Order: sequence, then C-alpha cells, then structure tokens
Amino acid sequence: MKAAVHDRYGPPEVVRVVEVDDPSIGDQDVLVRVHATTVNRTDCGYRSAKPFFIRLITGLAKPRRRVLGTEYAGVVEAAGAGVTAFTVGDRVFGYNEGAFGTHAEYLSVPQGGAIATMPTGVTFEEVAPGTEGAHYALSFIETAGVRAGYDVLVYGATGAIGSAAVQLLKHRGATVTAVCETAHLELVKGLGADRVVDYTTRDFTKDEQSYDAVFDAVGKSTFGRCRRLLKPRGVYLSSDLGPWWQNILLPLVTPLFRGRKVKFPLPKQGQDMVQSFRDLIETGEFRPVIDRRYPLDQIVDAYRYVETGRKIGNVVITIVPD
Repeated sequence: MKAAVHDRYGPPEVVRVVEVDDPSIGDQDVLVRVHATTVNRTDCGYRSAKPFFIRLITGLAKPRRRVLGTEYAGVVEAAGAGVTAFTVGDRVFGYNEGAFGTHAEYLSVPQGGAIATMPTGVTFEEVAPGTEGAHYALSFIETAGVRAGYDVLVYGATGAIGSAAVQLLKHRGATVTAVCETAHLELVKGLGADRVVDYTTRDFTKDEQSYDAVFDAVGKSTFGRCRRLLKPRGVYLSSDLGPWWQNILLPLVTPLFRGRKVKFPLPKQGQDMVQSFRDLIETGEFRPVIDRRYPLDQIVDAYRYVETGRKIGNVVITIVPD
C-alpha cells in the first residue's frame, strides 16, 4: 500500500510517500480502507519532535511509528474473527493518536478503539476532520465545567480546535465571544458565535466584558494577559504549554488561592467520544470546518501549509476521491 512515512524527525521534507506492507489485523481488529485523513498540529508536533519530550513517547533517536496520522474516514475492508461491532462494508471514522497510521491506504484499528460508524449524509472528506480538534475543544469545555448560561471567550476561533469549540459551546448553551481576524468574521458568526472580536482592530485582552472561561485555542496568549478578562472565579485554558511551560505549572499553583485559575485540559480518547461527535454531525449541531484538500502524494505541501499557522479549520488529505 502507499503510505506517507518519516524515518527521522524534522521539517515537512522528512516525509515521503512510498510503498509499504499492508497492516495485519488480529482477532479483535478491523482493517479500514482509508478514504480521507488530515494533517493537523498534532501530526506536526510528532513529526518534528517539538517539544523535545515527545521523543519519550515516540522514540529518542528516531520515530518508532513511521506512518503518522490521527484522523481517518473509510470503509471496513476486513474484520478479525472476534469482531462483532463492525462488519465488512461499514463506513467508519475515528481517531488514532498513539498508534497513528492514518496517512496510508489501509489502517488496522481495534474494534474497541476510538472508532464509530459514520453519520449519514456526509462524505468521507467531510467527516474525517471530525475528531482531532473537536476532542481537544471538548476537553476544554469539560475541564472548565462549562454549562448553560456561561460566558466564554474563544481566542483563535477559526482553527480546528477553536471552530469546534464555538459550536460545542453553543450546544452546551454557553454565550460565546469569538476572537478572529477581519476576513473570517462572517465564518465565525455562522458557527454560532454570539459576539465576534476582530483582533486586528482591537486588543481582545482589553475587552470590556468578563468571562467564566477563556479558551486560548491557538496557544498564542498567556494567563497573565487574559487574567483581567476572567470573572472572580473564572478559568483560563490553553492548547499550548506556554512560553515557559507555565500552563502545566500554574494549574498546580492557582488553586491554592481563591479566585481565577488556570487549568490544563487532558483530552480523553475513546469510542464514546467518537460516537458523540457522530451524533452531533448527523444532527447538524457540529460540522468540521475544512480549509484545503490535498491528495496523499502532496502531503508534504499540506504539512508546509499547516505550519504557516494560517489554516482555517482543517486540512484534509484525500486518498480515495469521494
């Protein structure tokens, strides 16, 4: 099968598309013929080994997993003898961080993993980006304890995480203020934001409103800058460790004092997570935003584009055209 592989850490150019052996499946696994996948920030971090501690997971000297890719949508091609949850021909999608392997024509997945049947009425390309950004956004929401009536600000509302967060917050009944640039104001309003702040014309940290939670979905701000935006018991969360990795230290310190806190979300992966996104996509309450599509042979260009930091929503890799 064709797959995008990397045998060393580095820039996008370390990735090449070559022929590799098809994956094998065990009694509890399904073999998925991948129709669409994505390139996202998670893939970029693992490929470049930045931050460096990622190597403790992926291999110190070189990557243990040659084929990256976390998200996928495709068709079950074969099933192990013990598989009861899926049958050959099922249209499925899911998330495979850790095992990876979605940047390839075939993927082996345990039937109990983060996999579910696809929602009706959508294509493989439309549903493939339905888990990565969304599961980080959901982790923000659950860690902050957001419920109906909360006022929440999302900084970076056009990325994969931010665009999902706006939609999932509205589903929870929150009032959402979204921060983005001028060109994307209407897009973000269309996602359900109650109010939009254009960061190119005003400093969002000087906003006159206060919030129960502030989500930095792009990791480009800090608790120090956003603290004044929070209500007395408000919560700040970021998708990044912060300039001095303070976002994993401050959650240990700020709870010692009554008042505003920093929390660091630890996303959960599992079948329940994927099934919940399937239901939200099927009912129209969540739709992954897609910026660009590339064929597998142009995956290096996709990596380059993602690393510009200018993508809107998600970048899809088409392996079998819809």
